[in-house]
Amino acid sequence: MIIGKKLRELREQKGLLLRQVAASLEVDTAYISKMERGEKNIKREFILKLAELYQTDKNQLITIWLADQVYDILKDETLAESALNIVKEHIQKRK
Repeated sequence: MIIGKKLRELREQKGLLLRQVAASLEVDTAYISKMERGEKNIKREFILKLAELYQTDKNQLITIWLADQVYDILKDETLAESALNIVKEHIQKRK
């Protein structure tokens, strides 16, 4: 999970332990650990809380989280690149 690696990196840069993050967010340590290892899906609201805790750009974290969601859906698809191109076209038309 792309977002999990980024979250671990941010936590380590801040010098925080898993238990400190868990206590700040009122969840258990195992949940934070599983998020960082990519074993747990993360909700958008939680990403925003982590951005605030780590004092980092929330838009950057949301972008990585979204990319991770797309990757998870398409990672085993042979037509993934074609599908992404169609999505890109539709997004550009909406602007």
